[in-house]
Amino acid sequence: MNDERRHHDPLPRVWDPDDRIGDMLKGRKGLIVGIANEHSIAYGCAVKLRAFGADIAITYLNEKAEPHVRPLAEALDADLIMKLDVSHPGDLETAFETIRRRWGRLDFLVHSIAFAPREDLHGRVIDVSAEGFAQAMHVSCWSFLRMAKLAETLMGEGGVLVTMSYYGADKVVGNYNVMGPVKAALEASVRYAANELGPKGIRVFAISPGPLKTRAASGIAQFDELIEMAKERAPAQRLVDIAEVGRVCAFLVGGASSGMTGDTLYVDGGLHNVA
Repeated sequence: MNDERRHHDPLPRVWDPDDRIGDMLKGRKGLIVGIANEHSIAYGCAVKLRAFGADIAITYLNEKAEPHVRPLAEALDADLIMKLDVSHPGDLETAFETIRRRWGRLDFLVHSIAFAPREDLHGRVIDVSAEGFAQAMHVSCWSFLRMAKLAETLMGEGGVLVTMSYYGADKVVGNYNVMGPVKAALEASVRYAANELGPKGIRVFAISPGPLKTRAASGIAQFDELIEMAKERAPAQRLVDIAEVGRVCAFLVGGASSGMTGDTLYVDGGLHNVA
């Protein structure tokens, strides 16, 4: 990343001069799904991947989201900026066909989207509606598997798939509710996809950040209490930020993680280790 781009970084606090260790991802091309605004985990990943030299494609959910996402994508010199609603039939296929025409290949994918209807998210797991459960699984889990399938044909020389999980996939977290089973399914999907795609040189990971004040997280009931609990209980005695998640994502995409696949990596200040 040159000095001019650094100067115009849309969220300077995500930038760290220590990241300028070379172009370890130069020439690699990746799709980043899930940026809603400058606080999104996906944005932290995009900044770091771009800082290390990767070429990126960025998506936005719909016309309402575009004014919030496009300026961030343009500031990062994204090669492609595309609309993508995984609930809309054909959107995924159109996005990957655009990548095929523009790049001819894909080296990495970052999937950072999740959704559950509010009434189901705020209710008990055993009370979740069939429709709400299906929608949460479709957006938060199945969409990753579908992206993996579409990416497979573009990763002829191998690649990396990364999705975002949360501690509630493994342990019961108050008010996380239906997203716990959904994220558990997502982490299991990572392991199975890693096994199936491993012979093709495609590695698959989940990153599990601690609680972060993102737009998606704001839908969780009593989220402020969850934030305070994390600060008090984590060995680091603080929250992590999207830049720290982004650095781990860049590590996984880079060659240093070549001996790893199928793992869930926690980036939560050690919170998951505390009983």
